[in-house]
Amino acid sequence: MIHRRLLQIAGTVFGPIVGLAGIGVTLSALNIAFALSAGFVITTLIGGDETMVTALAILGAVTVARAILIWLREPLIVRVGASVRVALRRRLLEQLTTVPADQRDSGRTSATVIDGVEGLDAYYTRYLPQLLVVFVVPLGIVLLVTSYSFVAGVVLATSTAIAVLIPRIWDARLLSNGRRRWDAFSALSSAYVETLQQIPLLRMFGATERISTQLAGGAQKLRLSTMKQLRVSLVETLISASAMHLGTILAVIASLHLAVTDDAQSAVAVTVLLLARECFRPMQDLATNWHAGYLGLTAVDGLDHLLSLRSTITTTGAHASAATSGSIAVSNVTYRHPTSRSGVVDLNLRIGAGETIALVGPSGSGKSTLARLLEREIDPLQGRISIDGIDLRDFTGHARSQSVVAIPQDPTLFAWSVRDNLRLYSPHATREAIEQAARTADLHDVICELPSGYDTVLAENGGQLSGGQRQRLAIARALLSPAPILILDEVTSALDSGTEQRVMDAIATTQRRTIIIIAHRESACMHVDRWISLTDGRVAASGHGRPLHPLGSGGNS
Repeated sequence: MIHRRLLQIAGTVFGPIVGLAGIGVTLSALNIAFALSAGFVITTLIGGDETMVTALAILGAVTVARAILIWLREPLIVRVGASVRVALRRRLLEQLTTVPADQRDSGRTSATVIDGVEGLDAYYTRYLPQLLVVFVVPLGIVLLVTSYSFVAGVVLATSTAIAVLIPRIWDARLLSNGRRRWDAFSALSSAYVETLQQIPLLRMFGATERISTQLAGGAQKLRLSTMKQLRVSLVETLISASAMHLGTILAVIASLHLAVTDDAQSAVAVTVLLLARECFRPMQDLATNWHAGYLGLTAVDGLDHLLSLRSTITTTGAHASAATSGSIAVSNVTYRHPTSRSGVVDLNLRIGAGETIALVGPSGSGKSTLARLLEREIDPLQGRISIDGIDLRDFTGHARSQSVVAIPQDPTLFAWSVRDNLRLYSPHATREAIEQAARTADLHDVICELPSGYDTVLAENGGQLSGGQRQRLAIARALLSPAPILILDEVTSALDSGTEQRVMDAIATTQRRTIIIIAHRESACMHVDRWISLTDGRVAASGHGRPLHPLGSGGNS
């Protein structure tokens, strides 16, 4: 089964696919040579020909050459398969990094990126090359057999056509059923991922048994779908296998009449038998490789979906140098979220280099939208955002990440060591710099109490840490970034008042950057130079010093 989208994806590995097909054709040629050599050996045995030694030498040389080629082919298939998986996963991940999170489903995406791509390995390295072999080798063998026995050639051609063409009728049905099965598989994977991530919540609400029953039901439906698919596949296997075995038998029977009148022609029957075997060998290998690559083939819709996702941002910026001073200009910026219609409207702001700003206002007023715009997770529908006088869209991705760093309220931690988590923005940070950042975030003592200190490997998303400790680790991680602009989006919401004051005091006294603090609590805004209140995506009020009304209800000052 050839799929247009998979052929497009295969463009990057077209050369290796053709190379593997060439090896397959060469191997088939050696198999044919083996059959002819074996017939020649039998002929010399019957006739007592003095060329017996030569015949055996040719047969031995063909056997050795065939073994060497098989030995060389397998490592090449493994290397090509690895390059296919790496290239495709890199392409998918690069695509996903530019797509907003609300367009992604973690469970379905992981099933496609892991299982789907794994299946495509066999499709590209075994099925497609073998398909090219099937287009070439059986026709050549049929013509060769016809030169020995016309009747045997016709029988072999007929059975070959049946073995190749009839199963293709089933391929379309198999692919259609397989896509439905893949949808069920990816949906079940998504449900399992979500459930495993939320086990404490399910236990709290007493829903574990109910959700477990639902998952078991989904797994049972998937099993039944798989067995149905297997039954359809076995029909295809039965037809193709019957055609191949019956064709071989009939071709040999058709050639045996030559041996009835002439003993010397008995070697022809053996040669035809061996050639018929080699005629069907590529088709048997194709059937095996079809099943090996079937998982990737059925995942084509998931792959096509991921590759067709379109980012809301463009990544054509050429300015490769990060910002240095950190001044910000927001000019007539409008952005509305597609679903909630909240966001910012005709927003204008000027933030000087080194200023500390409190951004306050009620929920949905546009504070986090502005943070997402500054870190370029989204782009404005109209207007312009500049850093150091340069349009944010003109920065390269790396330069942008070295210019602005944002800390969300609910940070993500990786199942790495504490030290590696802290080095996310600065992979070459020294031990002293790491510990200083942790002290600023009031986290050093907490880390030292962990079983292996900074080398302690965290559970998924820092499961062994409290909410406040996770927030402080994210703060320390961001402090190691060289970015001149730091955005704190409700990053102290899980801290008690005393810890919050220590952290904010330390940030105010140690950081020389442009800092934007998004907060609902006045205690997080003690050290700001100015405050800006947003309402319905617009500036409602602003003033100097800490805001007297953190939710933005105060007037100008």
